[in-house]
Amino acid sequence: MDIHISSYLLVALILFCVGLFGALTKRNAIIVLLSIELMLNAVNINLVAFSKYGLHAAVTGQIFTLFTMTVAAAEVAVGIAVLIALYRNRDTVNVDEMDKLKD
Repeated sequence: MDIHISSYLLVALILFCVGLFGALTKRNAIIVLLSIELMLNAVNINLVAFSKYGLHAAVTGQIFTLFTMTVAAAEVAVGIAVLIALYRNRDTVNVDEMDKLKD
């Protein structure tokens, strides 16, 4: 069974749209972080698909995917640390209530 690049791109498009919808509409900061992770995973799918099915098939897309996964892990670590600090100060994780830097 041969899977074409359009199948990968369709899955990545759906994943990116779900992540974008979650990042723009949800009020919970943890859900926003998870939505950003979904968008990064959609980009990773595109990078791997283009590195496999592109005009010049090479490993560069897969290497960029590893860098993207590293950045995503760092983003989660920093994001969760910031959210824990904000929760301790404000007792909420809603994005709407995090509008001031200092009380």
